[in-house]
Amino acid sequence: MTYCVAIKLNAGLVFLSDSRTNAGLDQISTFRKMIVYEKPGDRFMVLLSAGNLSISQSVREILQVEQIKDHEGGDPITIWNAKSMFDAARVLGAAVRHVYDRDAASLKASGVEFNVSLIFGGQIQGEGMRLFQVYSAGNFIEATPETPYFQAGESKYGKPVLDRVITPDTPLDEAAKCALVSMDSTLKSNLSVGLPLDMVVYEANQFQTDRVICIDENNPYFKMLHGSWGQKLREVFDSIEDPMWNGEQTEVPLMTQSGRNRPLKKISTPQEKLI
Repeated sequence: MTYCVAIKLNAGLVFLSDSRTNAGLDQISTFRKMIVYEKPGDRFMVLLSAGNLSISQSVREILQVEQIKDHEGGDPITIWNAKSMFDAARVLGAAVRHVYDRDAASLKASGVEFNVSLIFGGQIQGEGMRLFQVYSAGNFIEATPETPYFQAGESKYGKPVLDRVITPDTPLDEAAKCALVSMDSTLKSNLSVGLPLDMVVYEANQFQTDRVICIDENNPYFKMLHGSWGQKLREVFDSIEDPMWNGEQTEVPLMTQSGRNRPLKKISTPQEKLI
């Protein structure tokens, strides 16, 4: 299992992934799930991967040389000469299908499903930033202002904070902080996600970045964030009034009659029926 998140903002892109891979309780390893493709001044792309490790590693290897053709006699399209991120995502989809055609049957014969989930985003000279989620069939969807982020892997623990904070207008550094909080929430609740983390923050129209960091258990900012987030959550929780059951004075009573539904019926004898 793993957790990856990528966020598309007006100001730039944020990518974050963990590095834990496990095939059982005592088979835990560290494999990085992020790879950066950069040609300064021309293109900047990041790939995040989750799912079967052998499949995702094969896709990453093939992506370096994968080609697609739109018509006879035309130059083949690769991630290095694609004119748009959409075409680059098509190349990635072709790489996924290439691995599927090669390995899916033998994997299935061994009882293993073809399972890979990819997030691919960046910017190519001549167009704006784009972010895609690519599925096991090689098809993909694109991030929109209404859905400005994608997750892969163990997504449920980190999703609530993203939903409450992230909009296209969120500042880049604030979004990076939010991604780290999302990751911290996942680390807290799921042992199959683990340090170190890889983080890349890209500023729009730069076509390169120096904001690339590996975060381990000794990283001072992540240690501060982990402690502060837990403490602040507890403080907010404690500031909310407890429910009152016995008619105590309160401005926010819990024991009120619902306008549409009756309270749950209790069954007290064998003869009673629920309905």
